[in-house]
Amino acid sequence: MFDRRSVIVGLTVATMARSGRAAAALPVTPQEMLGPFYPAHPLPDHDLDLTRIRGHSGQARGEIIEIVGRVLQPNGRPVQHAAIEVWQANAAGKYRHPDDMNPAPLDPDFQGFARLASGADGGFRILTVKPGSYPAPIGIRTPHVHFEIRSREFTLATQIYFSGEPLNAADPLLASMPARRLNPALVMAHEPDRGGRSDFAGMPS
Repeated sequence: MFDRRSVIVGLTVATMARSGRAAAALPVTPQEMLGPFYPAHPLPDHDLDLTRIRGHSGQARGEIIEIVGRVLQPNGRPVQHAAIEVWQANAAGKYRHPDDMNPAPLDPDFQGFARLASGADGGFRILTVKPGSYPAPIGIRTPHVHFEIRSREFTLATQIYFSGEPLNAADPLLASMPARRLNPALVMAHEPDRGGRSDFAGMPS
């Protein structure tokens, strides 16, 4: 049985606009591939609450978290109306994807994917569950959440990770990116009551 404690994860997303490279002041989030489990057949319900599916009476199993962030240019200006897609494994480490061979069970009440837009201040938020780790051909993946963010200035595909996870040090993708090793705050999400916000910055398309 999973816990159902709610936590808030604070993020700041700084994007590198094509016209503002020289004035960059905020750190830039490493660009990543979309990954093998980008949703092939998203559910019709893809709102910002991943913990419930329209028409279902149940709620997703796992630790419920709220991911809160902003999409910013390097000079701190908000990026309005950026298209944001979010997808992840469920609390057991299973994706709602036909190619996921992980024997962990699907959660019938977990949406797994959201599509939204940043607000006037660049802000966004989603309600979800903390994803589980899972086996992959390259090794065990630590808990993470996928993001793809698109605007007129840039396209960014990246992942967020959670500070304090024992598997972070051994995750093959996380360990392979020098920007993350040098500045873990670029990708590590923190609970506000444990030490403030994390930075989440992006590369240009």
